[in-house]
Amino acid sequence: MQLILYSKPGCHLCEGLQEKLEQIKNLSFELEIRDITTRDDWFLAYQYEVPVLYLSNRRGAEDAEEKEMSEKPLPRPSPRASVQQLEQMLRKYLSI
Repeated sequence: MQLILYSKPGCHLCEGLQEKLEQIKNLSFELEIRDITTRDDWFLAYQYEVPVLYLSNRRGAEDAEEKEMSEKPLPRPSPRASVQQLEQMLRKYLSI
């Protein structure tokens, strides 16, 4: 499984969530960071929403459109959530 974090430079909430995700050791996932300032469509969609976290199950997806369709948004974790709380939340969604 892959987690996608839509982020932007200078976003302290984004940096905090990324740090916590990188500290999770008991779950197996790849973390992809997407800088919304690199694509207009991402910027328009997420400029007021970052950090935004998606779960992606891309295996078998052939083209870009199919890949994007295999992405599911996850609820926004609280900035105050601990690494353990974040892991518990993700465990629910990664097991789906």
